[in-house]
Amino acid sequence: MLNNKQKQYLRGLGNTTKAIFQIGKDGLSEKLIESLKDALTAHELVKLSVLKSCSTPVMEIALDLSSQTHSEVVQIIGHTLILYKASEKKRIHLP
Repeated sequence: MLNNKQKQYLRGLGNTTKAIFQIGKDGLSEKLIESLKDALTAHELVKLSVLKSCSTPVMEIALDLSSQTHSEVVQIIGHTLILYKASEKKRIHLP
């Protein structure tokens, strides 16, 4: 569980990164979730973009992804969300 200071730090890091994944009209798939798990292991902080063609609300997508990848939602702004999951290699050192 992240505290507010840690989330603020991660939001700052996520602000400068580009979205790695786009979620379209097909919504969530097993292939997307597996790819996201791999990306979280490699990068720890992943930014996703939900396209307007997606019929599922962004909050629901964020919660589903968070629970299926065992990560935490750092931020949701519009159609963009940031997920964080600490890995064994610790690329990001939280305050």
